[in-house]
Amino acid sequence: MELFDLYDINRRPLGITMERGGVQPKGAYRLVVHICIFSSDHKMLCQKRVTSKKVFPALWDLSCGGCVDSGETSIQGAVREANEELGINLPADVTPSVTVYFNYGFDDVYCVTMDVDANNVKLQAEEVAEVKWLTKEQIHAQINGGTFIPYSHEYIDYLFFCQNHMGLTDRETPLIGDVK
Repeated sequence: MELFDLYDINRRPLGITMERGGVQPKGAYRLVVHICIFSSDHKMLCQKRVTSKKVFPALWDLSCGGCVDSGETSIQGAVREANEELGINLPADVTPSVTVYFNYGFDDVYCVTMDVDANNVKLQAEEVAEVKWLTKEQIHAQINGGTFIPYSHEYIDYLFFCQNHMGLTDRETPLIGDVK
């Protein structure tokens, strides 16, 4: 049984815990995470969802992701999801690159660069059928072909941009006034 916490529109906890699959109350939001693992040669590790998934079965997706469990922070959820689905240990200082708002929640997206061997990841059999490295162009082609979750092309482009950028600047160049 998976439990998650609910939040208001300003991301403040409502003190309500809900079971996955239940009817989410109007005006309540859940927190999910996605992790985009990039290689140093600018490919994204993508996973193929198992055929038994209720949503988007057998389609290719971002590296990994899921609902943040009750009592977890976003970072704890991201670290857990990467480890559960792929057997990958994210760095302890991982931070979300962007938050995407959707109809019933918040999605913290983590863009990290890690050169992992796709042949040696430990796939969670209930979630992931296989993984492979894809270029941005290959993901676009798969979206067009109906074999990848139908994210907008602009969203995929932005995720690839986030590999080397944090908000308004590249990851190495602070804005004036930023703490160095």
